[in-house]
Amino acid sequence: MLKLGVPSKGRLMEKTFQWFADRGITLSRSGSDREYAGRVEGAELSLLLLSASEIPRELASGRIDLGVTGSDLVREKLAGWRSDVREVAPMGFGHADLVLAVPAAWRDCENLDDFAAITRQFRENHGFRLRIATKYHRLVRAFLSEHEVADYQLTDSQGATEGTVANLTAEAIADITSTGETLRANHLKILPDALIHASQATLFASTKADQTKVDNFATRLSANA
Repeated sequence: MLKLGVPSKGRLMEKTFQWFADRGITLSRSGSDREYAGRVEGAELSLLLLSASEIPRELASGRIDLGVTGSDLVREKLAGWRSDVREVAPMGFGHADLVLAVPAAWRDCENLDDFAAITRQFRENHGFRLRIATKYHRLVRAFLSEHEVADYQLTDSQGATEGTVANLTAEAIADITSTGETLRANHLKILPDALIHASQATLFASTKADQTKVDNFATRLSANA
């Protein structure tokens, strides 16, 4: 029996339940909202309710065979994600973009080339690197390296990342956004060529799982979509 991990709360859990229901599989909690086991009807699965951020590591370890989480979390939390997991199905919800945003007042910063030039000038002027607040260190570092931006430092953001520029703890941010409204409300603008990753909820399989069972399950999902 395959073990499935899904987000334990919120709209991501609700939409996951609906996605499987649309394919003839009913997922539900076993009891109260504080319980982390669930029931499955219509498939040979066992269900665990986990934090979306926990699911990538549970997949990589093989403690669950299938898991629903954001593609951004898999790429951020698993250095070897291509060998740890495989994508079974993008689910069509939970869309969010990881973007680089700078102060709207930076009128001379309209793209990544401008940003790279600003980072170099910032270091010359201040003697330290421009700070980018983010929760996504691996993804941001890889993206900026690919685009030859080097004069920066990443600062970890555990709270409201969009507020760090106003609080003077960073000069720019890299964060997840769906509409950009929160960024604009905090006087930030998204650089148009700085989409770091377009994320959505995705059903992943652990490479440690029985791949024949995974393939059979994926075939059933496709047939009922």
